[in-house]
Amino acid sequence: MITLRIEKTSDWKEKFLKRLDDQEKWDSWLFYSMSYDIEKENLISDFHGLQALKHLPNLKPFDHQLEAAETVIEKMNGKAILADEVGLGKTIEAGLILKEYLVRGLVKKALILAPASLVNQWVDELNQKFHIPAIAYRKNYALNACQIVVMSIDMAKREAYRDQIYAEDFDLIIIDEAHKLKNHQTKNYQFVQNLKKKFCLLLTATPIQNNVFELFHLISLLKPGHLGNYESFQAAFKGNKQHDEAEEFLHELVNQVMVRNRRQDTEMEWTSRQVQVYPIQFTKEEQAAYERISNLKELSPIFSHSFSMITLQREMCSSKEATCLTLTKMKERCTNAEEIAEIDRVITQLMSLQHHSKAEKAYDIIKKANDKVIIFTEYEATQIYLQSYLYSKGITSVPFNGRFSKSKRDWMKQLFEQKAQVLIATESGSEGINLQFCSHVINYDLPWNPMKLEQRIGRVHRIGQDEDVYIYNLAVQNTIEDHILNLLYKKIGVFEKVVGELDDILSYVNKRQDVRKMNG
Repeated sequence: MITLRIEKTSDWKEKFLKRLDDQEKWDSWLFYSMSYDIEKENLISDFHGLQALKHLPNLKPFDHQLEAAETVIEKMNGKAILADEVGLGKTIEAGLILKEYLVRGLVKKALILAPASLVNQWVDELNQKFHIPAIAYRKNYALNACQIVVMSIDMAKREAYRDQIYAEDFDLIIIDEAHKLKNHQTKNYQFVQNLKKKFCLLLTATPIQNNVFELFHLISLLKPGHLGNYESFQAAFKGNKQHDEAEEFLHELVNQVMVRNRRQDTEMEWTSRQVQVYPIQFTKEEQAAYERISNLKELSPIFSHSFSMITLQREMCSSKEATCLTLTKMKERCTNAEEIAEIDRVITQLMSLQHHSKAEKAYDIIKKANDKVIIFTEYEATQIYLQSYLYSKGITSVPFNGRFSKSKRDWMKQLFEQKAQVLIATESGSEGINLQFCSHVINYDLPWNPMKLEQRIGRVHRIGQDEDVYIYNLAVQNTIEDHILNLLYKKIGVFEKVVGELDDILSYVNKRQDVRKMNG
């Protein structure tokens, strides 16, 4: 560590009087003028407009990104949800806001919390595009010596780092994928709630995923009390109590802390989405197996739990491999010989089935597309099955899931772009990976949450996409997936009432039919 020695001169008075008596020059007027001009140039006389752009000559942000940054700084006092649709550049908007505050001297210390897979991406963008000296935090760093830090929230909340972070007075907190804070009872939410922050940005294209209470908790992180207290909010919006006037008032309050740009509202030209739900009909053998699985709830308390049964039903709609894997695990918990025997009989029945009807439909779509295709599934067992099935049909594919390291994820992406026709991804593939070179998405398994569909589609329908995007949503009729579809449409309705119109993710026709059905 370098030690600076500071001493006070004792002869300053004599030198001052001598210069005064002899009428000597005090200093160079040229140097003074140059110094004055530099200070004047750096002086920010007007708070309106972005000063950061003068320091970013190589960055060419879009108009909607500039407007978002100005709105957050000038109207929202640096506390906002950036909720642009997927692929519109929320990271650019956050970088502009951070840079502007740094230029103005209003931010000296900032913390960016992002999923672990996106930490390096954030560091690269801040360094290269904004010339902000951000670093990815490492365990041997002294946090109080780091000015702009990027780290994963899972790392930050650990006991080894949590107290150090709580001790810091951050001027700005940026949280990427903020929808993961929707549950106020989680450690992640409570950790963010306790951070000291002057300004705060929450980045998410999906501020509502299931209900309006998730949005209440997100906004409470920014401005506690902005939507009133939880009891009054719950009284107004629980169940079907809400009415048009209350929804309009909520929409107005939300707009005071949220910036949301839609693709169609930007100056950019966007390719269109072609979205369709493809109903799948099980074979008689598959339907019989599905019904037998559903009847297991009468066999044992293990299967009577609704979550266990729903999981098995959803897996049966995905692949026999996923179903058998779960049944095998559940059999280990059984002690009754008859229960074990029945599970064995069900597994035998499943393994006698030929290829899955949904897989056959996916193959037909891939063959007709004759282009690169992404398949999203909920289960790793299905992922393995699909890779094997497609291989038997002469289709090359690569897997992509959350177990892969960053280097392996990058490798899979490269293989998909350069070699394979199909990428088979679990839910982890819907975040933090940009695949504009692909324009076909098969939602093989439908999630409960419509916003997950938007995240998936956003991997391809984003800035840089030159082709129309084709979305194929597969659903097995007369199964649990009928219920999932209806629930998805209802949740889309909740989102649009509070946040605004949502780009098509299931199908326009079906959504309108469902709305009429609910209103009728």
